[in-house]
Amino acid sequence: MEAAIRVKNLKKHFGATKAVDGISFEVQKGEIFGFLGPNGAGKTTTIRAMMDFIRPTTGEIEILGKDSQEESVYLKEKIGFLANNAKFYDYWTVRKHLDYQQGFRGKSKILGDLLKRFGLNPRIKFKNLSSGNRQKLSIILALMNEPELLILDEPTVALDPLLQNSFHQYIKDFAKAGGTVFMSSHNLSEVERVCDRVGIIRDGKMVAIERISEMKLMKMYDIHLHTAGEIEISTLEAEGAEVISHTDGSYTLKVKKDINPILKKLATLEVKDLEITHVSLEDIFMEFYQK
Repeated sequence: MEAAIRVKNLKKHFGATKAVDGISFEVQKGEIFGFLGPNGAGKTTTIRAMMDFIRPTTGEIEILGKDSQEESVYLKEKIGFLANNAKFYDYWTVRKHLDYQQGFRGKSKILGDLLKRFGLNPRIKFKNLSSGNRQKLSIILALMNEPELLILDEPTVALDPLLQNSFHQYIKDFAKAGGTVFMSSHNLSEVERVCDRVGIIRDGKMVAIERISEMKLMKMYDIHLHTAGEIEISTLEAEGAEVISHTDGSYTLKVKKDINPILKKLATLEVKDLEITHVSLEDIFMEFYQK
């Protein structure tokens, strides 16, 4: 497949602070790629570098086959961008903001449909919009000129569940039609629902790049165990098993992959109570966040 985005050994340092520290990844055309990580991990810095709002300390960024710095102006005509802290004019109406963008990006053929789909009144001044309606304006501005690539930083913040679903369906249809979506998010269920692959960044480094379908197949279990008396922690050691906490004969374990070795261990103990649960995809995400 052809890559819509190529990032190679990207570093962005602010003095001694290594906001992004040597990450590499590719996003294929027609893909919805989720970019995850805790606050301060380097997500927004990476996106700003991709958009050429800031320049990397070192590294290469190629978007739609073009160098992101040398072809910055050209690429901005092909990208629909949504910032997580966009600034608007308080006394401009929604319509004036939309007309302003049409003045330099060209008339939108789908603007009327977008306003109807997201339920945004174009006559209201920005300062009178709710936080949800402000986010709708940001989304419409990103979509209205029918870009080839969407780069979205926390796109569904402040949207109610119905509008989130409408937005998710829109970007799924956009990708099916050949568009590409790169989106950062803190909403793990959202990423599970709409993304094909996910990259997880922590402390400026990429800790995982996985297909969502493959992450769903990862076997990970939580075991809550209560024994007749205190036992040595070493008794619970088995391949893939880790004791997370223990007190007064109660033990919590996390088990990765094959659960049978720890079950054999438990069969030798006097167990008063036992609960085994298959962890959710959100728990698997959190495992990557924390490791």
